[in-house]
Amino acid sequence: MSDASLTPKEILSRLDDYVVGQNKAKRAVAVALRNRWRRRQLPSDVAADVYPKNILLIGPTGVGKTEIARRLASLASAPFVKVEASKYSEVGYHGRDVESMVRDLADASIALVRREQQEAVRPRAEQHAQERLLAVIAQTRGLAEPMPAPPTFSGGLWRPGAEGAEAEDPEAAAAEFERAMAERERQLTEIREQLRGGDLDRELVEIEVIDRRPPTLSIQGPQGNETMGIDAQALQEIWGRSPAQRTKVRKLTVAEARETLIEEEADKLLDEDAVVRDAMDRAENEGIVFLDEVDKIIGSGGGDGPDVSREGVQRDLLPIVEGCAVYTRYGHVRTDHMLFIAAGAFHFHKPSELIPELQGRFPVRVALRPLAEEDFVRILTEPRNSLTRQYQSLFGTEGVTVRFTEDGVRRLAELAFRANQQTQNIGARRLLTILEKCLEDLSFEASERRGEEIVIDASMVNEQLGETGDDEDLIPYQV
Repeated sequence: MSDASLTPKEILSRLDDYVVGQNKAKRAVAVALRNRWRRRQLPSDVAADVYPKNILLIGPTGVGKTEIARRLASLASAPFVKVEASKYSEVGYHGRDVESMVRDLADASIALVRREQQEAVRPRAEQHAQERLLAVIAQTRGLAEPMPAPPTFSGGLWRPGAEGAEAEDPEAAAAEFERAMAERERQLTEIREQLRGGDLDRELVEIEVIDRRPPTLSIQGPQGNETMGIDAQALQEIWGRSPAQRTKVRKLTVAEARETLIEEEADKLLDEDAVVRDAMDRAENEGIVFLDEVDKIIGSGGGDGPDVSREGVQRDLLPIVEGCAVYTRYGHVRTDHMLFIAAGAFHFHKPSELIPELQGRFPVRVALRPLAEEDFVRILTEPRNSLTRQYQSLFGTEGVTVRFTEDGVRRLAELAFRANQQTQNIGARRLLTILEKCLEDLSFEASERRGEEIVIDASMVNEQLGETGDDEDLIPYQV
């Protein structure tokens, strides 16, 4: 079953691989993703009126809000962009234009579709790149020089292949020519096999590649106005120098050159119009915008000062979330069927303090609970990308085996939980601080301890953290 047609239970199971707990939030996004599949099964006239149910995630930092949204987008192979509401402001105030989030999503969609289509044509691109590399190496080794013309016969008389060549036995000349050609082909075959086997990956070659540096011609517009500027590509095409024609010579290893040439050859095999068309369709119908720190754009109700700008941001966001057409470099993109997931801690404000029109555009609200000590234990051990597995893999590159015991993991979780309670609560991010401090010495010495097994138990955690792990007055200095 493809990711696009996963059932809510299957989506929840996939999210469980990376996010511990927060089942309500995961269930809400699972239903939102499934609803997209349901909408695609409807007749087009009915589907046009079925809008996504945007989600508001409420909870402190570090409890998994961003991770849930990011993993959801990954499951659906959907364009995804994370933005912070506090970076935006209404026109006339310092900040970015709110429409820039849609332009960012369009760029992300183009990159996503391009990667997918490049993977589809990669086998053909690899063959073409291999032949280009072979030609470069052959030329470097003198095997690409034109071979002398074979001897010819005209009117029953033998004539030498090269002008002015001395007469010789035609059969001997032909045999010599055949031997030279066979030797050249043998050497080319040998180089081709070495390329395939990776034997030449460290050899340096000079190749001519497309110059992908961005054009320097531009016009500066007001800050936050992404629509200002000159279409440098169009100007260069008028001058007869399109980006595809701008090349430069680079000195790379064969391994680096291979990847560069594969990317070039894959781009040649792509239909750019189809890439843009598919990407814009996916952005409009499957795009996910994660709007973080939405609580930071709630004013205190004073009516002047920065609160004016904050409420202005909400009003500027409203048409984007409601559905409108935003101009991008690829044309107009509609936001009607994009899924917006907003998130905020709401420590000092309540969701009800958002302007009523914006509240109504986020009908699904989920409160994420703060993490308990037991959650930290699970976060350290259960996810596929858990911190303990990451450190084990990192030290494994040095030939050092790291093993976390149950009491060691529990002690790390205990220290992280207590630090969050007694200082700022930064959620699961505290675990990274604690682990990095605990393994600081080992990280420094790992290259000299090849072949050793290091056991991370409770006593080792206490020894490494010392007073920092026990004295609440010193906990803040772990950061």
